[in-house]
Amino acid sequence: MNMMHGYGKGAGMVLALMVLVLVLAALPSRAQDSGATGVSAKSFERRITLSVGADYLLFLPKDYTANSDKRWPLILFLHGAGERGSDVQKVKIHGPIKVAEAKGDFPFIVAAPQCPEGVWWDSKLDTLFALLDELADNYRIDEDRVYLTGLSMGGFGTWALAMAEPQRFAAIAPICGGGNAFTVGAIKNLPVWVFHGGKDTTVPLKRSEEMVAALKNAGAPEVKFTVYPEAGHDSWTETYNNQALYDWFLAHKRKPAEPAKAPEASE
Repeated sequence: MNMMHGYGKGAGMVLALMVLVLVLAALPSRAQDSGATGVSAKSFERRITLSVGADYLLFLPKDYTANSDKRWPLILFLHGAGERGSDVQKVKIHGPIKVAEAKGDFPFIVAAPQCPEGVWWDSKLDTLFALLDELADNYRIDEDRVYLTGLSMGGFGTWALAMAEPQRFAAIAPICGGGNAFTVGAIKNLPVWVFHGGKDTTVPLKRSEEMVAALKNAGAPEVKFTVYPEAGHDSWTETYNNQALYDWFLAHKRKPAEPAKAPEASE
């Protein structure tokens, strides 16, 4: 009896080990040097910690401190390639910061980050979203009235940033830029006003035309397109000096997210 009992217990352990080996063999192997040649399935998992930061200019309206309860609309401005570098004052050569400083009574908070030399905005999207979070945490920003605009390289960045997270913005205004027309449908519900010079040889007018056409084909209900027939690459000066742009921004608030559609019942 004892011998049979011992034998049965040992056989059970052997069987359990065989089942475990078969289960492990069926799982994709972790990446390691097993010495096996040929094709094999692998998987990996690693934790990545990302630290981001940027220099930026910030404009606060003159009544910002006087009215401690008011939340203000925000314009995030992305400069062009010529303002990259380490001198943050360069970002006010063109754009809303320049206009705000001249007007004094500009009714927006304006944030203008600087892109490092040799870098493009589409590789800094994490940094830009982190900046938006930083601003929302530290300033009285109306998060339903966050507007995005940029010129040239910043025009490309405007398209890319909006398509990455369209729910963050109330409206966008890309100037003499372009983007991926195949994925622009992601912002079909976002109000867009596009600007370009008809004689632009740096970024051809076609780049904006393709984006506008793709938006309309996607069913976008609000797309405006302004072409300055005689303008070259500088289509931003007239745009940012035009009060109509800022009035258009203020006429828009972020739309609530559309509720997820319930799955259709199967027949």
